[in-house]
Amino acid sequence: MQGKIKVTYTLICDKDTYKEISIDDILGNERLVKLIKNEFAKGIRNLESSGSGDAKIILNTLKELYTFEVDKQDFADLVELAEEDARANKRLKKECQVVNIVDFVTSD
Repeated sequence: MQGKIKVTYTLICDKDTYKEISIDDILGNERLVKLIKNEFAKGIRNLESSGSGDAKIILNTLKELYTFEVDKQDFADLVELAEEDARANKRLKKECQVVNIVDFVTSD
């Protein structure tokens, strides 16, 4: 089993945010509807807003991706090796202690 694995990971922090907002929730908020109308239909009167479907807006914390390479034989230890890489590069902090493997790709 020769070759390399390119591992991509991020750090999970205490203050990370993930929120899904449906179009129905947005259109149900009068202040937001007023802002949308002012931005996209300024000066036009008698407008009605409506939405349909399962469309959502997602607000989440922007994450920086980090990569490193290991031998294929180290596949079982990817999480531990990612943690070691984060420690070695001083990426782990008090509020960011967890590593999240995003992707790994093998190469010859």
